[in-house]
Amino acid sequence: MPLSYRQWLGAAALSALLSVNSYAATVLKLAYAENSQPVKTALNYIGEAVAKKTNGQVQIQYFPDSQLGGERELVEMTQVGAIDLTKVSSGLMESFSPLYGVFSLPYLFDSEKSFYQIMNDSSIMRQVYQSTQAQGFVGVGWYDSGARSFYMTKGPIRDVADLNGKKIRVMQSDTAIQTMKLLGASAVAMAQAEVYTSLQQGIIDGAENNEFALTVARHGEVAKYYSCDMHTRIPDVILMSNATAAKLTSQQQKALQEAIDESMQVEQKAWHEAVEKARSTAKNQFGVHFYEVNKAPFKARVQPLYQQLKAKPKVYALYQQITDKLNSQQ
Repeated sequence: MPLSYRQWLGAAALSALLSVNSYAATVLKLAYAENSQPVKTALNYIGEAVAKKTNGQVQIQYFPDSQLGGERELVEMTQVGAIDLTKVSSGLMESFSPLYGVFSLPYLFDSEKSFYQIMNDSSIMRQVYQSTQAQGFVGVGWYDSGARSFYMTKGPIRDVADLNGKKIRVMQSDTAIQTMKLLGASAVAMAQAEVYTSLQQGIIDGAENNEFALTVARHGEVAKYYSCDMHTRIPDVILMSNATAAKLTSQQQKALQEAIDESMQVEQKAWHEAVEKARSTAKNQFGVHFYEVNKAPFKARVQPLYQQLKAKPKVYALYQQITDKLNSQQ
């Protein structure tokens, strides 16, 4: 039976509504590996904020806690547009762009204040973020990941000599591997998910990470000695696929970037509150002992890394830009 005009009008309206809703519900896929709660809180904020800013036209679908793979797999998925957004350590990013390696340089930052000054400087970070554009993705923001220090299974690192011959887990980062070699240790690059059992079985003697590794990943159950040498402050970086821009209007892109920028502030505030709690939990529930160390001998050992930078003109230029900026702030 043919549709009446009223029925046809109703069907047309429904079709139009579905079309609008389809447009309105542009869904971006955001995947991430295992992370501390401050990072999860900040990533969740992005979805809430961008939905509010776009009146629901842009929504985030989450794939948390390594559901789609580890950080390397997530970067590769972002490259081809299989996911829109991810958050990974910039230590891993060194294998995609040498510029990210500057953040793995040991003892580059002497304080959280100097670290924040550089990370919030767009003249410095823009070139880093854009360095992977030809590979299909760019950086769009950063999160604090604290300072990385050594934690061990059989005794603390009190002096650089204590690292001699020790097998230390590091991220897949050339700079991190070279750092361990200069400090006398043997670097073992492996995924975060493998560290607990490797510590437990004696495959490695220790690892280096922030305090959350002791509690979130429960490494404090098998590694009881945390030496606060704070050799690196390696940020996390938020990546976005180039293909994502094609899904969004210019206003939606602006709203997404605003949501990401705001999430950075959320993460930093949550980080400061949570890191003290993580230290307390590591001490009181896991029985981890914390040690302060004299950093001078460690710094002296790694100076060849800075000399080697001269063979990498682009990285060396970025390093000089960073040190000039830090020196001008003193």
